[in-house]
Amino acid sequence: MNLLPKTHTEFSTEEYWEKFFKKRGGKAFEWYGEYTELCGLIHKYIKLTEEVLVVGCGNSQLSDDMYDVGYEKMTNIDISDTVIKQMVAKNGKRRPKMTFCKMDLMKMDFEDNRFSVVLDKGTLDAIMVDDSESVNQNVDKMLQEIGRVLRLGGRYICVSLAQKHILNKVVKTFSDWGWPIRVHLLQQQEDKETAQFQMPVFVFVMMKFKKMPNMPQILEVSYFEDKFERLPSLNDLVMSVKEMQHYGIFRQSLSHRLTDEQISVDLHDPCSSVPRYTLHVVDQKVMGTASNKFAIFIVPQGRETEWLFSSDEGRIQLASSASYQRLVVVTLHREHTYTNIDTIKAELSTKVMELKPSGISNNAQVPFLSIGNDIGKRTVQLKGQSLFSGDFIVEDVHQGECTYRQLVFMTNKDIVQSQAKLLTVPKKKKKTEIDRLYLSCNHHHSMVAGLAYLHNNSAIREGQIKVMIVGLGGGGLATYLHLCFPQIKIDVVEIDEAMATVAKEWFNFQEDDKMKFYIKDGLDFIRECSLNGATYDVIMLDIDSKDSSVGMSSPPAMFVQIDFLTTIKSVLEQSGVFVMNLVCRDQQLRSKVIDDVKTKFNQVMTIKITEECHVQLVLADIEQKLSTKLHTTNKMV
Repeated sequence: MNLLPKTHTEFSTEEYWEKFFKKRGGKAFEWYGEYTELCGLIHKYIKLTEEVLVVGCGNSQLSDDMYDVGYEKMTNIDISDTVIKQMVAKNGKRRPKMTFCKMDLMKMDFEDNRFSVVLDKGTLDAIMVDDSESVNQNVDKMLQEIGRVLRLGGRYICVSLAQKHILNKVVKTFSDWGWPIRVHLLQQQEDKETAQFQMPVFVFVMMKFKKMPNMPQILEVSYFEDKFERLPSLNDLVMSVKEMQHYGIFRQSLSHRLTDEQISVDLHDPCSSVPRYTLHVVDQKVMGTASNKFAIFIVPQGRETEWLFSSDEGRIQLASSASYQRLVVVTLHREHTYTNIDTIKAELSTKVMELKPSGISNNAQVPFLSIGNDIGKRTVQLKGQSLFSGDFIVEDVHQGECTYRQLVFMTNKDIVQSQAKLLTVPKKKKKTEIDRLYLSCNHHHSMVAGLAYLHNNSAIREGQIKVMIVGLGGGGLATYLHLCFPQIKIDVVEIDEAMATVAKEWFNFQEDDKMKFYIKDGLDFIRECSLNGATYDVIMLDIDSKDSSVGMSSPPAMFVQIDFLTTIKSVLEQSGVFVMNLVCRDQQLRSKVIDDVKTKFNQVMTIKITEECHVQLVLADIEQKLSTKLHTTNKMV
């Protein structure tokens, strides 16, 4: 039986609804939720003693249910004569105080200021089928009539899918009138019988006010019951509704299929603009590889930057190792406080069930996994601001029996710029100090190993070589080299004076007669060395780029331009070594950089460090390199 229109424009015609209700007979047809789903908001905004007008009532059970719980002053109107006759026959004796009238809501017969509430469940959506001029004129008539029959302080409660043109119309009209606007996301019950796709449904509540000059517009959105967020602008309100729509559609799609790509969702505390949790949904589509269907993995604080948890590839490996068809990987945010894993479970238990795959009941016990029972702990030691890197923090992250000090730029919170291990010193009343022999990054290990490719290895032991390191961070690489090879001369170059202060005060970076520090742009420093004839046996580039548009996060693009590679070569001794930390997700760009390096240096080796987001370390040397050293476990290119 064809009960729904072939084209959406039929929704606005009286002929369609006559045909619709004659075909359907007395069987109720519910748009956008039943009384059980709406009752919380109905009782919040409508008093039992108030006069209520239900527009476009159809044959919905909603008015019947409201009457049965005490709402007796209800008037129902609809454009269809057929449905009005059906509803009168159904309710005349059982609900004698409730009235039904055939009436066009664009020209209602009621006097002004008659009702305290106008309740609209899907009627605006049925009339505003598109954004054409004629439809907009009809909607204007409808809303003006609703405003006319409402008393001052009365509420227009509109249940809608909030399609783009409808959302924009509602927000603009009532904002122009000066009415406060509040939007609720309706909590819908799952359709277990049909498992049909359900679009997110919203409840708009607009209160009739006299427009007052210079009075700020009241705009609120409710993501949770009785918790509201006041928004500063109409655009913010529209964007909030769109975000809820996207999440609702996302939930629905996940409940019916496994996804081809990883999708991430931020969960916010109502009182904070910063996410409390980030959820990464990881599906394994090959059936039989997962012995279980669904689990949640909590990443301990401070470990969210590790390859296993921060990259798509790592999370796939994690899901495969855990043997779950769908694994939701949860990361915690440093701006929030977490008591223990049990409180996290309690907070997430309801929300994560919205992401369950098909075949999992709402009452199922879903396992929460982690690394032990310790969720870690953060202690922020310093908040600062850099001219070049913006806001940054220095924090101590406690993981089990170990504590690590981290430098993080807030423009890229998912990457730890520098990390040091803290040691407890018993003789100093359990005070901590930096472990100067700890290297946190695999690419730093490879950079140190680059010294082995010097033609004269004995020169390292004898302190006859000079090393330039461009990029300080927390100073871990420079400190390690200086401690292991105290005789060699090291010049460290850093453009950011704020980072120099952080390295000295929080990471125990120290200068002496063998290790000198220069606050200077690395490009200018190398150019000046070339002009002055200064040379080095080793040049190491370990600098992050601030230009996210390039697709290369290390080094900055200027350092790998052909002309500047020539300048670097001029500063190297004849058998020197050039070591560069290259982080580039753009494969084409990465290949070009390596090809450019090969035009200037006769021997080039790359070491791919998968665990650090596809970091490639490029080593280049000149002239008399011992080629046998290059044919090891590493790959020649």
